[in-house]
Amino acid sequence: MPATADAYYVPSGEDTFLPTTHTLGPWSPDAQHFGPPTALLARAMARCAPRPGGALTKLTVDILGPLPPVEVRAAATVLRPGRTVELLGAELSVGGRVAARATAWRFASSDTAEVAGGAPEPMPPPTAGVERPLPSGWFTQGYLASVEWRWLAGSWDEPGPAEVWGRPRFPLVRGEKNDGLEPLLTVTDSASGLSARLNPAEGWLFPNTDLTVHIHRPPVGEWAGLRARTVIGPAGTGVATAVLHDLNGPVGHSSQILTVRAR
Repeated sequence: MPATADAYYVPSGEDTFLPTTHTLGPWSPDAQHFGPPTALLARAMARCAPRPGGALTKLTVDILGPLPPVEVRAAATVLRPGRTVELLGAELSVGGRVAARATAWRFASSDTAEVAGGAPEPMPPPTAGVERPLPSGWFTQGYLASVEWRWLAGSWDEPGPAEVWGRPRFPLVRGEKNDGLEPLLTVTDSASGLSARLNPAEGWLFPNTDLTVHIHRPPVGEWAGLRARTVIGPAGTGVATAVLHDLNGPVGHSSQILTVRAR
């Protein structure tokens, strides 16, 4: 890994990147947290055949396996071109093995300010939140420590729903601006951990195998707010959902499917 960790990734080629220690996930330091890789996939799709006024409005990432902290390749393509609606696809691979696949809808923007409405209530600002010690039972010296967390409701060690602001302390890619969709996606994959109903220290695993994000307004800024909730069913499956915010209010929703099992 690069010795100077001033970003989540350091470019090593046209579409290849070296992860830094900030990507190391809470389950194990041998695998990346999927927040930064999700943002890297979105970055690849946003740069694929770009068009003025186009915005990613829906993103789904399917996680095909653990992502080790080694060089990754993020490549995107247009799956279904269109004048107002396009479908994009992307793959994240290591050593020729695909570790994650993503699709995203890109819409051409139009002026609907006159009829905009229906969004949930905004969260209080990050200044109203508090910092809490990082949780027991997780590996905390990688990704979890790379984000500034501000809790409005809930706690790492308090099972149940949570309202939390997160701001990545580093840009996704070295030398690039940390703003908008990339910091939002870097934080969004944490919804299942922020609102966890189980404690890994007590012998439970609940990793997600996907993440879907719907965006109704392009996010701005470095802060991402999550009003998150997890539901666990009786047969080893859970669902984590969140209303997503920037400092101006709600921007969309996310959902994750969880595989729940004893260690």
